[in-house]
Amino acid sequence: MTHSISNLSGAVVVIAGASSGFGRGAALELGRKGAKVVLAARRKQMLDEAVEEIERAGGTALAVETDVSDPAQVSALAERAIDRFDRIDVWVNNVGIGAIGYFWDIPIEDHTRVVDVNLKGLIYGAHAAIRQFRSQGYGNLVNIGSIDSETPLALQNTYASTKAAVLSLSRSLNEELRLVGEENIKVGTVMPWAVDTPWWYHAANYTGHEPRMAMMDDPQIVVDAILEACLNPKEEQPVGWKAKGSDVSHHLFPDLTERISADVAKSESEKAMKAPQTQGAIHEPVYDGLKIEGGLRARMEREDKMNK
Repeated sequence: MTHSISNLSGAVVVIAGASSGFGRGAALELGRKGAKVVLAARRKQMLDEAVEEIERAGGTALAVETDVSDPAQVSALAERAIDRFDRIDVWVNNVGIGAIGYFWDIPIEDHTRVVDVNLKGLIYGAHAAIRQFRSQGYGNLVNIGSIDSETPLALQNTYASTKAAVLSLSRSLNEELRLVGEENIKVGTVMPWAVDTPWWYHAANYTGHEPRMAMMDDPQIVVDAILEACLNPKEEQPVGWKAKGSDVSHHLFPDLTERISADVAKSESEKAMKAPQTQGAIHEPVYDGLKIEGGLRARMEREDKMNK
């Protein structure tokens, strides 16, 4: 039977990158709304804790340890979801690691890892999801991009390029689905501004300073956007007024917007406290930074007071 997804209650939702940040926040919120949530990430212990929280609130959840850069593990994730719940209604491709710094200062293995996770990992998830959706006649694919999908950002070079690829893939998929008449399969791209999550501390960092960015958003607005996209995916969904403004500005004044964004990225980085170079958690998971919020805004306030 073909149909669209009109209610999260009872919907089967796979969400990759669910151990922390807005991926974890979305998984918990989906569970509270009655969805059957399949949580995937490398940190199984953190997923198990989220599953327990969902089940204590009366929800249903399954944790599947997954490194999205391995296509076999992504296929196994889809199989586990189908074995448990018989279908997949929504697949949330919340995959995204970062390497911050000037392009030439970042080791090539870190650039490679960012592509393996952010682009290849997202492709593996999209492929598994779309094949399942076509077999059952419906489904929503939610790809998590970034405002970097539209506006490239200095010091986030390869990350920004992978996020541009996410939006391009989403656009291509929607056209291909239209060409074959799959009107009940939708693909959307959620495009947040910089968000205060543990992502920044998990990123590789070669700037010589703690990570920061201007006017960081609260993760809850991204959680809300993901839940909205689960029911109504939009090909481009900038989140919040800053992302929407940057999106419009880049369409109208691309070169100026890119220059201003680059200047802001550089000046913000230089305001931060000194920090050693690190590969973060991009190659091997770390077992801190397990919350939805990252605490950067509080640290930035302290830094701003010190800089006065």
